[in-house]
Amino acid sequence: MTFKLIKSEMLFQGRVFKIRRDHVEAPGGRKTKFDIVEHGGSVILVPIDHEGNVLFVRQPRYAVGVDLLELPAGTRDGDEPFEACAAREIREETGMEAGVLKKVGEFYLAPGYSTEYMQVFLATDLKENPLDADEDEFLTLVKIPMKEAYAMAGQGDMPDSKSLAALLLARPYLNL
Repeated sequence: MTFKLIKSEMLFQGRVFKIRRDHVEAPGGRKTKFDIVEHGGSVILVPIDHEGNVLFVRQPRYAVGVDLLELPAGTRDGDEPFEACAAREIREETGMEAGVLKKVGEFYLAPGYSTEYMQVFLATDLKENPLDADEDEFLTLVKIPMKEAYAMAGQGDMPDSKSLAALLLARPYLNL
């Protein structure tokens, strides 16, 4: 099943993403429009410290009006390799450098309206080596024992979809 692009128009270009409107002919001939968020990709990390804690960040999310507990994550700079982005983001968001970064999965964040593709990295052998956080981030580091973190996710106490997906993909690599 394929769509035929009739025309595309750029509606907005922001700092992190663009929004375009595609006019298409759907299978069967019906014409419709899709508003698409173009995003260059991102990473999410599951950092495990030497005591078996998962490192999360709590941050205020303006769009939804609440502070969320999330795994460290971030957007690629241009064509930055995903692994380089992961190495940078963990230092910016947790102050820790990963001695070992292992890619454990990947997924589209919201394929109904966005091109954002995330790669998931398990981060271990952590040591302190911070980078300055982005100026629009207000993060608090939260360490949660691994079994407790997975219990929270299973009980619905972690309403961040990317963190839930990353925990699911990392699980086979962890001793739970």
